[in-house]
Amino acid sequence: MTPRTAAVATPCLYEAEIRHVRSGGSHYRIRHRTYLWLVDLDELPVLPGLLGPLARFYPRDHFGGDARSVRAGLDGFLAARRAGLPPGSRVLMLAHARVLGHVFNPLTVYWCHGPDGALRHVVAEVHNTYGERHCYLLPPETGSDPGTGPDCGPVVPKEFYVSPFLAVEGGYRMRLPEPGERLALTVRLAGGGDGARLTATVRGERRPADARGVLRAALRHPWSTAAVSAGIRYHGIRLWLRGLPVRPRPRHVPQEGLK
Repeated sequence: MTPRTAAVATPCLYEAEIRHVRSGGSHYRIRHRTYLWLVDLDELPVLPGLLGPLARFYPRDHFGGDARSVRAGLDGFLAARRAGLPPGSRVLMLAHARVLGHVFNPLTVYWCHGPDGALRHVVAEVHNTYGERHCYLLPPETGSDPGTGPDCGPVVPKEFYVSPFLAVEGGYRMRLPEPGERLALTVRLAGGGDGARLTATVRGERRPADARGVLRAALRHPWSTAAVSAGIRYHGIRLWLRGLPVRPRPRHVPQEGLK
């Protein structure tokens, strides 16, 4: 049976903690606090007045970058895989907004619902620090209740170079339930030739996306998107200084629907 999820009121914010734990061969832990937006792709929020620079959503920041809207970019990606959504479908996106002119989304998640409310697809869009993007089209079971366990569900082959310390090999197990009052995402990578394993989790609590809520989040996490970019580079330098070998970056070929 196709999973269904309860309707989620949008837009809203999630104050979140992101953790990365690397094990197998070399152990390393990262913890970072930030906030994320959950938005309806057909009703993207526009903040008023002086709050505008704190959250903007542009088509160029997702998929191929040249569609007329983020929704059109998603539709193009799905159409290229014969997985298009019928009229009346609803798509929710969890992502960083562009803040003070800067954005970086290591992971953006899209929950694609049919007109009947049933979850049809989950799309995980991954960006690396080299300006490249790759999307994984996942079955609706990926968005099921996290109580079924992060080790359940299919393995998705890794197809994209993300970290210079991990080769493009192995597979992901993703548990990406649509958030409600709480946010709980888990991505696990295993099966690489060097035995390295990586577990990334995102845990957060729902907050209102009104003017007060946005300002509060921005003050608690100043220039949040730039902080994400800086943090990735900082930890990359630390891993390099620890002697982890750098894996060569293969030539990136954009996916059909992202060109």
